[in-house]
Amino acid sequence: MRVVIADDHRLVLDGIRRALESDGDFEIVGETQSGTQVLPLVGREKPDLVLLDVRMPHMDGLACLDEIKRRHPDVKVVMLSASTSPDLVEAALRRGATAYIVKTVNPEDLAATLRQALEGNIHTALGMDEERSGAKSLGLTERELTILGALARGLSNDQIAKEFWVAPQTVKFHLTNIYRKLGVKNRTEATRLAYQHGLVESPIYADE
Repeated sequence: MRVVIADDHRLVLDGIRRALESDGDFEIVGETQSGTQVLPLVGREKPDLVLLDVRMPHMDGLACLDEIKRRHPDVKVVMLSASTSPDLVEAALRRGATAYIVKTVNPEDLAATLRQALEGNIHTALGMDEERSGAKSLGLTERELTILGALARGLSNDQIAKEFWVAPQTVKFHLTNIYRKLGVKNRTEATRLAYQHGLVESPIYADE
């Protein structure tokens, strides 16, 4: 299967390439770190599948998804994201994504997960239950967990609001609840605690 990969992190691109090439059933025909390069790549390489990060510079993943499905309706698109937001998953599937896979998936399982997704057996990767369990032990809701994950990626309140299609006031409301439940005073302490509990990956600490 011919595959184009799009992710704004070089390490993620390299990891996906290694995982799929070692499987033998996938041929990587193109990769990019920029949202604006996705459509030209798809048009030139005619892939069977596009692995598309939700958060991309210059043109976000959902916008890319819209254009791919409009111009190349036969190309399958699987969204990749660190976010487990139900709203984001629903938005991607509603716009025509074949599946939505969270980046917590084990690289060794990626090829098998993709095959299951392309066969219509799954919509999200395994591993989300463990995240929910950890969040539950801290008293966090699923929405609060997704906000916490965005904090760990260094997003501002306005960026979080834009990514999850909510008002900035809603983000502030969730942050207040997160800080209270975790017993912390700011986003730096919140992301550090979340990292210690295994809820987020390598947080980008930022002062409040």
